[in-house]
Amino acid sequence: ETLAQGYRHFKLKVGTSVEQDRKRLSIARDVIGYDKGNILMVDANQVWSVPEAIEYMKHLAEFKPWFIEEPTSPDDVYGHKAIREALKPYGIGVATGEMCQNRVIFKQLIVQGAIDVCQIDACRMGGVNEVLAVLLMAKKYGVPIVPHSGGVGLPEYTQHLSTIDYVVVSGKLSVLEYVDHLHEHFLHPSVIRDGYYTTPTEAGYSVEMRAESMDRYEFPGKEGVSWWRTEEARPILEGEMI
Repeated sequence: ETLAQGYRHFKLKVGTSVEQDRKRLSIARDVIGYDKGNILMVDANQVWSVPEAIEYMKHLAEFKPWFIEEPTSPDDVYGHKAIREALKPYGIGVATGEMCQNRVIFKQLIVQGAIDVCQIDACRMGGVNEVLAVLLMAKKYGVPIVPHSGGVGLPEYTQHLSTIDYVVVSGKLSVLEYVDHLHEHFLHPSVIRDGYYTTPTEAGYSVEMRAESMDRYEFPGKEGVSWWRTEEARPILEGEMI
């Protein structure tokens, strides 16, 4: 479906089992091909140790992923560097950043040569100024910016950051993640056409939420207004705590 909508980059989660991941990546490659200009990426969400990440990704190398995202602890700069060096002969890059909270951590990752792709997070970084410092460092060391944009409101945030990077920092058309749910809660939701973000033209950061959405999901909220006061919410509020 997304291929038909104009997308050319596709990312799958990995890390449950080699057999299952090989099957899923095989299906993905059957659909998007190897020589049609489509890019495959994989994301492990920090589940591996450094040796595990290296060994696991060797089993997925034949599917030619552009990068492995978050292969290990986001704070392990030298771990990422070791993984990157081990996977370089296989043509697999290393990406991380969605858990990095400031420009200093990014400096370590970038200057030490630990990553191939820098994934800034608009909320975790805590402000545009902090992000700008990372954009400039990444430009200096030739590391592409591919923002993390997989959460609620993040596409609205990061479309601005990618635009800034493209127009005034790197000058290179970038890749930006997109999730297709919950945009209806925002006054100025991000818009995708033919697989590309359209540049936002409204003033601001595009993340102001609709008043009715704020009232609807406020906790504990008002009787007759908030979703948390409905029967649908009762299993969550009164269910067994794990």
